[in-house]
Amino acid sequence: MTPIYNFSAGPAVLPREVLEQAASEMLDWHGCGMSVMEMSHRGPEFISIYQQAVADLRELLAIPANYKILFQQGGGLGENAIVPMNLVGRSAQPATIDFVHTGSWSGKSVAEAARYANVNVAAKPAGSFTSVPPQETWQLTPGAAYLHLCTNETIDGVEYNLDNFVPTVQGDTPIVADMSSHILSRVFDVSKYGVMFAGAQKNIGPAGLTLVIVRDDLLGHALPICPSAFNWKTVADHDSMYNTPPTYAIYIAGLVFAHLKRQGGVAAMEQQNIAKAKLLYAALDCDDFYANRVALDSRSRMNVPFYLGDETRNEQFLAGAKARGLLQLKGHKSVGGMRASIYNAMPIQGVQALVDYLNEFAGR
Repeated sequence: MTPIYNFSAGPAVLPREVLEQAASEMLDWHGCGMSVMEMSHRGPEFISIYQQAVADLRELLAIPANYKILFQQGGGLGENAIVPMNLVGRSAQPATIDFVHTGSWSGKSVAEAARYANVNVAAKPAGSFTSVPPQETWQLTPGAAYLHLCTNETIDGVEYNLDNFVPTVQGDTPIVADMSSHILSRVFDVSKYGVMFAGAQKNIGPAGLTLVIVRDDLLGHALPICPSAFNWKTVADHDSMYNTPPTYAIYIAGLVFAHLKRQGGVAAMEQQNIAKAKLLYAALDCDDFYANRVALDSRSRMNVPFYLGDETRNEQFLAGAKARGLLQLKGHKSVGGMRASIYNAMPIQGVQALVDYLNEFAGR
């Protein structure tokens, strides 16, 4: 049977052993006679699942004690509204939010935040989204409520180099980072950010769960219009149990966290992701049959968009890929072309299978 490799941008591939464990525990979790889907979120069984997930995540990302971990609903797009409702109240009114606009998702963030405050696009590339603007070009606002970054653009394939770049801000302006499509894929210093959030459906687990990591001093500033279930302080005070959380999604996320620890943690995953990205980009850069249009220093390790030199052959390419078990390679409708998402759970064998097909289709 041909192996299947799922390159979807999200909901995305999960580790096989996580799916197998979830399947084995579906009807009866650890002998309790219940599926996790059936458990009370306040019962001892689920509380133990939740507490272990929080502890494992804190260890994986080396999250300092003065940061809260929140499990919420609404996805990354919903968090684009929840963030300003929680943070614009901490600055003088009318508040201004700074944005670095690097692609489709930061663009959505700008549009949503404009409902709650003034927005300042501090930087945006000229032309298409193919790089992170150099920080010396950013026009930041003194006293801004916060600076918002999308540190990996899922659609455009643009990623900040977190190894040697953390933005410099003025005063106590916190940095908010949407890390939806590369969290847990690379090491970064949590303490450099005020808030980090991520939709789960890429590197964490199934859709329906949103992870928020927020520094203690940024709690308690929510606008009066903020729904209580989205008020970070309320959620933190109730250990993410103020309302019924997405319990099964938290359970799967916990299995993923435990799996990552067994693989050697985030540092080990980063080395695997570097190897996978190098392998794929090398095949795309081999000649002009394919093209990745992102600047070399801004290329994503997670989401790799590419285009055929002859785009009349797109459907032929996709049909051939599907026949070889290489699925979900069609690019986002807003940009076209192709896209291979190679998250943590994509094995290097899957990337090699794609590279083999790229070479075969190009006649190399």
